[in-house]
Amino acid sequence: MNNFTLKQLRYLVALDRHGHFGRAADACAVTQPALSIQIKELETSLGTPLVERSPRGLRMTPVGENFVMRAKDILRAVAELDDLARVSKGPLSGRLRLGVIPTVAPYLLPEILKKLAANFPTLDVIPRETVTKTLLKGLREYELDAAIVALPVSEPLLEEFLLFEEEFVLVRHGREAQMPLPSPSELLKMRLLLLEEGHCFRDQALSYCNVGGVKARDVMEGSSLSTLVRMVGAGLGMTLIPEMAVPFEVQSESVEVTTFARPAPSRKVGMIWRKSNPLAPQLFELAKTLQAHQER
Repeated sequence: MNNFTLKQLRYLVALDRHGHFGRAADACAVTQPALSIQIKELETSLGTPLVERSPRGLRMTPVGENFVMRAKDILRAVAELDDLARVSKGPLSGRLRLGVIPTVAPYLLPEILKKLAANFPTLDVIPRETVTKTLLKGLREYELDAAIVALPVSEPLLEEFLLFEEEFVLVRHGREAQMPLPSPSELLKMRLLLLEEGHCFRDQALSYCNVGGVKARDVMEGSSLSTLVRMVGAGLGMTLIPEMAVPFEVQSESVEVTTFARPAPSRKVGMIWRKSNPLAPQLFELAKTLQAHQER
């Protein structure tokens, strides 16, 4: 029987995911030599190469690809066993890997962490900020326990819990303060500043503006809401941001914030997790705690 360890399986899966020994080592919080040694020992134990190394980079061998696929199944099963053990201990405790989208994290995450620390003192929350697509992948691959995203995500295997709904506001240069509020179709004719591809907030903003399937012709992109607001302050255009971002982003800029007429563009923000997660009942209680906090 081949003797390989769960640690070696985790290292190999990380190597497959990142395609680079250094990045995989960083993700596993170990040194690159340590990870390389474990991969080599795994290959020796199996008697076959799993990774094809070359000056151009690396890739999994055919055996390695099949091995990674099965290793992921094993690691998922182990994660579920660990969660089952945590359920038996009562209230949610231990490590909670929580993903948060970038248009929520800077404004809500500090409050979330403070609230969870007060209500679940034995819970160790490990946050991860990234775009929705990556968070969904993390949930599917058991890298995350839950995530806070814009709803709906419409994933059959995921539970969705609404935390709150908020409206968007228009941010434009201060010299435009007295100008009439542009309609969605008029926004398309102006220089609209949006987040770069991959952010769900970009899609939500375009959804409001895209009347009759018309696409924005003159769109500038930014990497964060802070960047967009600064670009507005520099007179480069206008943008939409969620209400929660206003107190943080507009104070030091020469911009004007305008609310839209009803029905205003808005988004629903919620918490999601795998329906199969043994911690699902505890995660539901955690989500209710966060929902109650937002309703205050």
